[in-house]
Amino acid sequence: MTTLFHISDLHFGAEDRAALRWFMQCVADVRPTAVVCTGDLTMRGTTREFAAAEEWLRGLDVPVHVEPGNHDMPYYWEMVERLRRPFDRYRAMRARVQGDVPGGRVRLVSLPTVTPAQWRLNWSKGHVRRSALAGALADLARADHAQLRLVACHHPLIHARRDGAGSTTRGWHAVVQLAQAGADVVLSGHVHDPFDRMVQVGGRSIRMVGAGTLSERLRKTPPGFNRLDWSLNEGLRVTPQVMG
Repeated sequence: MTTLFHISDLHFGAEDRAALRWFMQCVADVRPTAVVCTGDLTMRGTTREFAAAEEWLRGLDVPVHVEPGNHDMPYYWEMVERLRRPFDRYRAMRARVQGDVPGGRVRLVSLPTVTPAQWRLNWSKGHVRRSALAGALADLARADHAQLRLVACHHPLIHARRDGAGSTTRGWHAVVQLAQAGADVVLSGHVHDPFDRMVQVGGRSIRMVGAGTLSERLRKTPPGFNRLDWSLNEGLRVTPQVMG
């Protein structure tokens, strides 16, 4: 059995310390195979916030996989830094905390959906670049057919709870391509509420799973995360965990 904890939107700088302590205790109790964080580790992408996120992630003492979120770039008052070196701080932190996800039959593929600027007013929305999608598809092509194929990104590629393409540019195109390439599940965050929906694409099913937040920036649900349990015989079970 492979057990993954899926978290998102930690927002160090606006973190919920009680929620972080609760999650750390859950990790200590269960000892999951790995923790997957789908972005927004920080609030404004500062060096101090990344340092705090790194210290906490290291303290989990299990393999960690991180994705960038739209808050993980220098904020708008650092526009020159944001446009010239948007991911330097994130990449430096990732290099120190990222570990391979063990488990043999689980393949985790990265699909960045963040960009420092866009041709629309709201730059917080997702955007799937052609190069990012090509990289994810190439990684999927190297996955064994017996593996569970997970794609991790920050933004939901389509609407989390209803039909429609959603606000991520080229998101539906990415869903179609990922499904055709054999992806089983897309893990994301950004909306701060958990969701779990199955989408039919060209005769294939692909599952969209979103995690809530461990920050103070709550929407409809309390702080929480997703527990994913998978085995070749039993398949995948996704169980939302909410802090009581």
